[in-house]
Amino acid sequence: MNNKSLETIGYYNILEKLKECASTEKAKINITQMQPLLSETHLRKQLRDTTEARAMLELSGTPPIPAMEHVEEYVHKAVTGDMLLPEQLEELGMFLSAVRRLKSYLLRGEEGQISLAFYNRNLIFPGELQEEIERCIRKGRVDDYASSYLKDIRKQLQLLEEKLSERAERALRTNKQYLNDSFVVTRNGRFCIPVKKECRSMVPGSVVEQSSTGATLFIEPEAVVNLREELEIYKIEEDAEERKILYTLTNMTAEKEAELLENIRVIEKLDFMFAKGKLSLDMDGIEPKINLEQYMEIKKARHPMLEKESCVPLDFQIGRGTRGVIITGPNTGGKTVAIKTVALMSAMACSGLHVPCKKADICMQNQILCDIGDGQNISDNLSTFSAHIKNVLHILRRVTPDSLVIMDELGSGTDPQEGMGIAVSILEELRRSQALFLVTTHYPEVKEYADRYEDVVNARMEFDRDSLKPLYRLRVGEAGESCALYIAKQLGFPDKMLISAAKEAYGEKSEALIHAMKLKENSRKLERTHAPRIERAAVIKSNMDIMQKFSRGDSVTILPDGKIGIVAKPADKNGNVLVQFRNEKLLFSHKRLKLKVAASELYPEDYDFSIIFDTVEVRKARHEMGRHHVEGLEIEVDEY
Repeated sequence: MNNKSLETIGYYNILEKLKECASTEKAKINITQMQPLLSETHLRKQLRDTTEARAMLELSGTPPIPAMEHVEEYVHKAVTGDMLLPEQLEELGMFLSAVRRLKSYLLRGEEGQISLAFYNRNLIFPGELQEEIERCIRKGRVDDYASSYLKDIRKQLQLLEEKLSERAERALRTNKQYLNDSFVVTRNGRFCIPVKKECRSMVPGSVVEQSSTGATLFIEPEAVVNLREELEIYKIEEDAEERKILYTLTNMTAEKEAELLENIRVIEKLDFMFAKGKLSLDMDGIEPKINLEQYMEIKKARHPMLEKESCVPLDFQIGRGTRGVIITGPNTGGKTVAIKTVALMSAMACSGLHVPCKKADICMQNQILCDIGDGQNISDNLSTFSAHIKNVLHILRRVTPDSLVIMDELGSGTDPQEGMGIAVSILEELRRSQALFLVTTHYPEVKEYADRYEDVVNARMEFDRDSLKPLYRLRVGEAGESCALYIAKQLGFPDKMLISAAKEAYGEKSEALIHAMKLKENSRKLERTHAPRIERAAVIKSNMDIMQKFSRGDSVTILPDGKIGIVAKPADKNGNVLVQFRNEKLLFSHKRLKLKVAASELYPEDYDFSIIFDTVEVRKARHEMGRHHVEGLEIEVDEY
């Protein structure tokens, strides 16, 4: 079975819910490995087990399935000769008690003639072993009454410990002037008194330990030593007797290896069955009928992952003359949930599970093949359409007459005209394959495809035009009509625009729709609402731009008179330009000047502008001063 398709329809989510109903690790592993079955005999048995497990649950409640996390490990340990510890034997005893309770539970089912309950006879209760463990082990230790000898040893130990404590207290009182504290302490299992270091010689006994500061010595009094040695001998005898008892119980466990392992196997099997029964109860499921005639009918089916109260039940039928169903309807109308529900009901039924329906007659499928979701994969550089086509090709290569195919939004993700053509070609290939198939689409041409063949029918998801809400009800035999224009109208789309949209979408067939929707050409137009305006920043030229606008020697026109002048000095920071006009220099705003001929076009690069702007007297004076110093000679020049 295609694992990707099972994941798509939510099959593994159901298995997770089923695992929560199981107690043993083996049952949970078996659930994880579940797949729809291909053996009719095996499938019918699995369904019968689920039905009988549910009947037992309804009759007697939850079964006492024990936790068996380590039981098998302990049995193998006993068989190999390792001694089982008290806490391990106690856990084994709890397992045996649960086996006894489970046999009683199943016995009530036998009386009700429930076949599953006869597994009671496969459970073997080793009563002697359970009684011995219960008698000898208590609260994680070997009980005093496990043997009369152990009881006597522990009684002597108790008396000796009391004598030791009494003698230590007496030594404490006798030597109190040499002590740092007034109480008996235990160090390395020996009764000691805390003696000042400098008084060591005053207190007879053995130094057992020294305090961290060195100021105190913990001394075992001499009067205690003999009793402590006798105590240790009794403890050795106690340990030997305990080990004898534990080995006896371990050997008894090893002798019951076959019975214990068979009990574990039966309980794991029962746990798996009861998990399926619990799931059936939880989702109010029924046992589906199974057929091999490629026919499926479900009534009042609910998707098990949706809330029961809010889920709209689905009625669906396919087969017996109908091979394909093309479902149309608005977005969010429940098309995808509908086809997933059908596929999931099929997968659950073919896995031996009950289905949440009022009635179900489901055919076995050799595979369920799905194309749902956009399937985009960035790492593979696949677009939505490419992913769809890749998946569709995989489906078409694998499909057989015993398959169930579901496809969502057939032909989507590309040019509508080409997508429609591809969708029809896919439908034709599916129809020829003789498989059962369900597809969803928005293409009108795909809806029309179903009218050509008797074995393909249209279906639609119902939609309430007044409330603009999907009804999530599937109606087979009718093609879904467009709801987009109705929705747009309810939301305030102008009639004129709706008429235009209808004509573009349906051409000559649009008139009937326009009439049905009561659209009018001269109806209200689209109302414009106030929108904020963008405030543009004022364009301000910098002073630097103005100062560089004209260069010395440029020929300019002075507006508005149109007179011609020569720039003697570029613009200052206020934008005023010094212009020579008829042997006099005047300031003009740069806004009144227009460049006529640039200086670079009128004069050589190293031209001496003093020829133009200086008087004859100034030029002579410059010449004289260039030759030698002339006393008292001054030159007055303009600042430019």
